[in-house]
Amino acid sequence: MENFAQKWIEVEHKLHERFGKVPDMEGILFLIGVNELGRFPRNKYTKEQKQDLMHIAVCTLLSQLGYYVFDGVDEEGWPHFTEVDRVAITGIKEQEHMLKECMVRYFLE
Repeated sequence: MENFAQKWIEVEHKLHERFGKVPDMEGILFLIGVNELGRFPRNKYTKEQKQDLMHIAVCTLLSQLGYYVFDGVDEEGWPHFTEVDRVAITGIKEQEHMLKECMVRYFLE
């Protein structure tokens, strides 16, 4: 991705402006998941729901690259995806970089 480092700094700046700090990767995934769900809970999310939200975020991000397709929402409004291709990248650093590239697209484009 052209100017990735610069664009990532823009994403971090936007998040810092909005939340007063830059969340870690899990925090950013959680935020994307909540955004995709489109609603905030009356009470706090359970640990399982937080994991589900991060999964929604990963699926949303990787759908940009064709790894997942959006199937729709269930009766409770939770998005569901189908994996159509396995991610071939196995290293943690490489996976994180790929997700960051997708986050740049998500937040800036």
